[in-house]
Amino acid sequence: MSEIHGLAVHAAGAHLLAYKYDPGALQANEVEVKISHCGVCHSDVYLIDNDWGISKYPFIPGHEIVGTVVGVGSGVKDRAMGERVGIGWQADSCGICEWCRQGQEQLCAKAQPTCVGRNGGFADRVRVNSRFAIPLPAALESENAAPLLCGGITVYAPLRNYEVRPSSRVGVIGIGGLGHLGVQFAKAFGAEVTAFSTSKDKEAEAKELGAHHFVNTRDTGALKKVAGSFDLLLSTVGADQEWQAYVNALRPKGTLCIVGAPPSPMPILGGSLITHQKAVAGSNTGSPQEISEMLDVAARHGVKAITERFAMAKANDAVTKVKKNQVRYRAVLTN
Repeated sequence: MSEIHGLAVHAAGAHLLAYKYDPGALQANEVEVKISHCGVCHSDVYLIDNDWGISKYPFIPGHEIVGTVVGVGSGVKDRAMGERVGIGWQADSCGICEWCRQGQEQLCAKAQPTCVGRNGGFADRVRVNSRFAIPLPAALESENAAPLLCGGITVYAPLRNYEVRPSSRVGVIGIGGLGHLGVQFAKAFGAEVTAFSTSKDKEAEAKELGAHHFVNTRDTGALKKVAGSFDLLLSTVGADQEWQAYVNALRPKGTLCIVGAPPSPMPILGGSLITHQKAVAGSNTGSPQEISEMLDVAARHGVKAITERFAMAKANDAVTKVKKNQVRYRAVLTN
């Protein structure tokens, strides 16, 4: 196979520069995908800036990838040349641990992220284990599907795993890149949905996306008014919040699930969890099977990311806008 060309970052916080690498021989379990679209996730920004301390330079970011299969390893039986597929946060796993055997590959201790220690999707092509190249339903447009491969599964998995159903009362904290998808999926599950935001001007859009109610969290009394109301609260924001007030907003046996990592410890009174058996939890993307299911649900229920398109060559502009929270709601690069 020929060299792969992309845009790489060579030091923490640096601009993306043209970069090429030789991927070597295609492994038996791999597919090579010609990339048409790649989302710019906030996780890419964290990796570019090495905020998590795990980045190794130079590397090509990007893990919300849509493209077509142009190479198939000798051992691959489940993907075909020309097939349109999506690739998310994960590119590989060990395949033999207890979590992989249970179909929970995202929990594998040897899980290989798509663009950590390897090159991702701000490029013309990429290679991954075929199990992590997920066929896309025909009804999904590639530009709108790309952000679902990380952002979509991040909010879908907890709704599924905490068994949200039409009787459920769900709150989505933050109406941004993750939250606008969370509202749509919660509606698809049939739940009564409340959107929480510091931006009053997002109320109309949140309700268009499927929210039944809106809470302006800049109103100091607003959270007190919804105490004891929710079976599941999904926090999608990477900022500190009034966590105790959100715990108080849970119904008995309710869960506050964190999918956007706050920068500081979360001060919560243990007694407030004990009395009514409440819980605080986290959720980590999803397995290939869950991603496939999520894409099918999105296709059948009309869930789609609201996107802003950039040419791949303008990736630095897209990253800058994502850093400044100026994209409503997901940036997508196109080749």
